[in-house]
Amino acid sequence: MVNRVTQILSIHPDNPQVRLARLVADCIRDGGIVAYPTDSAYALGCQIGDKRALDRIRQLRDLDKDHNFTLVCKDLSELATYARVDNTTFRLLKSRTPGPYTFILTASKEVPRRLQHPKRKTIGLRVPDNKVTQAILDALGEPLMSVTLILPGQKLPVASIDDMYEKLNDKVDIIADGGSCGFDPTTIVDLTGSEPEVVRVGKGDVGEL
Repeated sequence: MVNRVTQILSIHPDNPQVRLARLVADCIRDGGIVAYPTDSAYALGCQIGDKRALDRIRQLRDLDKDHNFTLVCKDLSELATYARVDNTTFRLLKSRTPGPYTFILTASKEVPRRLQHPKRKTIGLRVPDNKVTQAILDALGEPLMSVTLILPGQKLPVASIDDMYEKLNDKVDIIADGGSCGFDPTTIVDLTGSEPEVVRVGKGDVGEL
């Protein structure tokens, strides 16, 4: 295993420092993996096309090949590149983003096969309502490949920065400390069928879905 020292960057939750967001983005472009805050819980992220970084996350989370990763996008303008959506689906997405939702959509050809569900050819996409996440995405200039920071044997995401450093030191490259997030997962909505299907009820309201 490569010896690496995990760096903690304290990023202001309401006024993220552009310089620090760029450091996180540079790390991601260089093949790093980062722990970062969202509007639901902390997550692990890496660059879309980086197989080595993705494998590191799989190993860290002890994930099998069927696990659905999520593309975290800055806004809906990026969704059409990575998923096939009709007008009705787009209107629903627009009404719920940004927010604590993960939407299962049919993947476009732009999504690498290894990131898609192997049988259904789907991808999870979401637009978080979190200023630190948005600053990182703005600096990166593309979506982030992401998965919730739940470690093997645990039911809840790691929320404390001290616990995060203890458990992730030398395993991730940067911990972006953007303050408290909580433990709630996103609400997952499958939009690949004729009607929206709520797969998991989480932080996002499921009313009128």
